[in-house]
Amino acid sequence: MALAYRLFTNPILRSRPPPKAFSFSFMPHGRNFSFNSYVITPRELSEALAKNVPTKISTAPRVIPLCAAWFLPNDPQGRNGKDAFKKKRIPSARFFDLDEVKDHDSPYPHMLPTVEGFAAAMKNIGIRRDDAVVVYDTEELGLFSAPRVGWTCKVFGHPTVHVLNNFRLWVQEGYPTESGDVGAVVQEGSHYPVPSLDPDKVIKFAEMKDIAKDHNKEGREGVQILDARPKGRWAGRDPEPRPGLPSGHIPGSVSVPYSELLDANTGALLPGEALRKLFESKGLDAEKPVISSCGTGVTAAVIDLALGEAKFGEEDNRRLYDGSWTEWAQRVSERDRLIRNEA
Repeated sequence: MALAYRLFTNPILRSRPPPKAFSFSFMPHGRNFSFNSYVITPRELSEALAKNVPTKISTAPRVIPLCAAWFLPNDPQGRNGKDAFKKKRIPSARFFDLDEVKDHDSPYPHMLPTVEGFAAAMKNIGIRRDDAVVVYDTEELGLFSAPRVGWTCKVFGHPTVHVLNNFRLWVQEGYPTESGDVGAVVQEGSHYPVPSLDPDKVIKFAEMKDIAKDHNKEGREGVQILDARPKGRWAGRDPEPRPGLPSGHIPGSVSVPYSELLDANTGALLPGEALRKLFESKGLDAEKPVISSCGTGVTAAVIDLALGEAKFGEEDNRRLYDGSWTEWAQRVSERDRLIRNEA
């Protein structure tokens, strides 16, 4: 078995103090605010923006709302993230395009970009490394793609990143919005150094395959695979949104539809205690490692976010399967028998 697999399944070997870069209470020099958690409310963001109005000559760290609007390719209304950003956004927000900021050499939709690609994307939308980034979604969908962009920023070591819970509430509670072209928001680019990638937050296909093959074998029960897709797709009853892709699930995976983690009316993440009870009802163990997956690695990050908000296990014991079901269903062969269905 690969060394990486042994490390991941051994909590003692993987345990270490959480990186200081992701402490959630900060007030750096020149930044007049403090966020106390990774997930923040509209009121907290509004107050931070009011205390940190950017000027053309200031070089102090800023609070930057970052719109991560994205819709599935089979969206019934044909909506897309750029149009949603143009239609309604938080004033001074930037747009992070999930369909562009990715590994363009990969055949899979949303694989992490290279370190150079991430730095270029942040530079092009005018974000500096010392900016506090607050990622948010669309009013239409509620919490959906913002956790993926927040997770991506953490993977590439951006020191100060948060997720807004959520833009629908921002609008409903009467906070300001604006509209207009994407290009009009960024007056000029920024300097953003090429970062490094934290490999401990990501799991790749080869290791996933080893884990799936060992499912149910004695001594290999430690890894919990959580799938954020709707239950019908996980069970193999409903089609995938991408033509030609079979539905089903990875052996041993547990269905945790991301919609179950959200309030049905507001689309906001449920409170931590409610999330903890939900994870316990699925038979999950907070002491065991978790791998989050979904269709293309987007809503898997909703699970990762919810685990953190529920304080269910340690962050160092969580990874995200970047290629998720789209990669899995295309790379495993029929003889592997690694696609399972449940009637």
